[in-house]
Amino acid sequence: MDRSSKNRLNHRMLQHFAGDTLFDRIARAVCRAGSLPRKELYEAWEVARRVHRRFQGGRVVDLASGHGLLAQIMLILDGTLAGALAVDLRIPENAPRLAEELAVDWPALSARFSFLESDLAKVALCSEDLIVSAHACGGLTDLVLERAVQARCRVAVLPCCHDLRSADQGGVQGWLDGPLAVDVTRAAWLRSQGYQVYTQTIPGDITPKNRLLIGEPLT
Repeated sequence: MDRSSKNRLNHRMLQHFAGDTLFDRIARAVCRAGSLPRKELYEAWEVARRVHRRFQGGRVVDLASGHGLLAQIMLILDGTLAGALAVDLRIPENAPRLAEELAVDWPALSARFSFLESDLAKVALCSEDLIVSAHACGGLTDLVLERAVQARCRVAVLPCCHDLRSADQGGVQGWLDGPLAVDVTRAAWLRSQGYQVYTQTIPGDITPKNRLLIGEPLT
């Protein structure tokens, strides 16, 4: 099955996720909701797993969240999280449908997860938060990193849609292709702000924009 497909998952795809694994259970809920492209399911799952291995506890804040699947998978993986907030300037109309289907299998999600329509620059954050963002387009990734640094909280981003006309390429674009130069510069900037930086990737067959940048404040 093509994990990079942008076709929306629906009831016809349930047969592909018939196993007993946690991923299959989540995938069946996504199929029942009929809200998301296949690609976004796999992206959210792979990012959530890697971030969960590194960080636990606190509140998850999913910035530029779209349907909020990443935040909800984080809650499923980590029962010690205080809750999760999915924030976007406009929450998709069918996003609540996805939350309802996930809550069928994980009823505790209803009390621990919520949506917020807001400018990302105005969301109240604190040092105990864990900010996540999967494919915040272009400069939105930089805004997510800036908000994390302001609050001195943990952060994980999966950048995409690099705007090479305005993004900082750190002067290394002569050695590296443009998008990679931007992400290397982001990692260096985060480190300069007093963060421990971890760099990983998710599988390239899901998306070529697969670089995961994780940061943790040292103080």
